[in-house]
Amino acid sequence: MAKEDAIIVLVTASSEDEAQRLGRKVIDQRLAACVNVLPKLRSIFQWEGKLSEEEECLMILKARQSLFKDVEETIRTEHSYDVPEIIALPIIAGSQPYLSWIHDMTETTENYND
Repeated sequence: MAKEDAIIVLVTASSEDEAQRLGRKVIDQRLAACVNVLPKLRSIFQWEGKLSEEEECLMILKARQSLFKDVEETIRTEHSYDVPEIIALPIIAGSQPYLSWIHDMTETTENYND
């Protein structure tokens, strides 16, 4: 796996239950190799013209850039928010065995040509 294809996707969720449900969905679909769920994150943001402060969970997904559109579509379809946070960051360096594992865990018959 080229390091340029490995990404971290950050997604916030309204609850730990929602984050776990979304995480299982992307893992079951082989869109991510691993999802970490960090509970009890405090988010402060503007929404619909007012300052909001909410407790959320942060999901950290390890995936492939070539699968980002599918990750985004799955999260957007299943998420409780109208505008969920779905942000991808490149992994600019990493252990080759771990990057290979990401590749292996996200490899399906649909993406063998990657």
